[in-house]
Amino acid sequence: MPAMDEHRPAYRLKAPGSPGSGNPLRLPGRFPEIDDHLVEPEVTRDEIIGGRRVVAAPAMEPHATQHTELDYVLRAHVSPGYRAAADLLTRHDEESDFATDVCVLRKGTNPETGGRYLEEIAFEVVSSQNEGYVTEKAVRMHRRGVRRIFTVWTKGRPRVCEWSPESQDWRPLDAGSRIEDPCLVVPLAVAALLDAAVADNAVAEALIAKGNAAIREREAAAEAKGEVKGEAKGNAEGRSEGTAEAILKVLATRGVAVTEVQRQEILHCHDLDRLGRWLHRAALASSGDDITPES
Repeated sequence: MPAMDEHRPAYRLKAPGSPGSGNPLRLPGRFPEIDDHLVEPEVTRDEIIGGRRVVAAPAMEPHATQHTELDYVLRAHVSPGYRAAADLLTRHDEESDFATDVCVLRKGTNPETGGRYLEEIAFEVVSSQNEGYVTEKAVRMHRRGVRRIFTVWTKGRPRVCEWSPESQDWRPLDAGSRIEDPCLVVPLAVAALLDAAVADNAVAEALIAKGNAAIREREAAAEAKGEVKGEAKGNAEGRSEGTAEAILKVLATRGVAVTEVQRQEILHCHDLDRLGRWLHRAALASSGDDITPES
């Protein structure tokens, strides 16, 4: 779990002119570049939040499994033109350089900065972290320009919340609701972030909406198989109907009386072998003969 480390110095800014140190003459009120880091990416577990060093420690249950479920569901829902990222380190302000568990950002290069785009929506799994820690991150992220921030709480009653800039608090989302956003190809079911079975269904729904090639192939194969079965069934029914009509015509030609019960039995028989035997007996029948074939 991410945790504060009180035994080591907060952090040291990189020396001016060193790689990733940014512009030391940055104007007040201007945000640093999102990849102008205070910490060494992929070298240390350190993050900086409000000038305080935080160690992003390995996760325990249920945080670790919930993080995996979140990655699984969100990746499938990303709209074309966007991409999902896990643990993406972002410089959110002069004193903060930290990552969220999963986020979605636009693909390509931002022409205004020459770097990547800032994440648009972000998700954080919350277990042992205190609410104040997560809330501070949300405040700084929103101020930086992240449009929407969500938390999946695993401690106590599992729930999903969204940060409300107006109330400066976390707004619980109903488990039966959906998250709609331009970043998502279809609205994301909140329950999919809390229940593995619902997550599978939500992923399938998203992949279908994207026109996933493997799913399209399976649908086409199933449709073709259904058409073949329908055609075969249609051909068999057509042959049985034609044979039944031929039997009745032969019997009429030979002057053999047919009761209504026999007529209906012939017309509703779909066993081609039995109908064939019936036709043979009809061709040899004379008035008064029993025309019913052996079963």
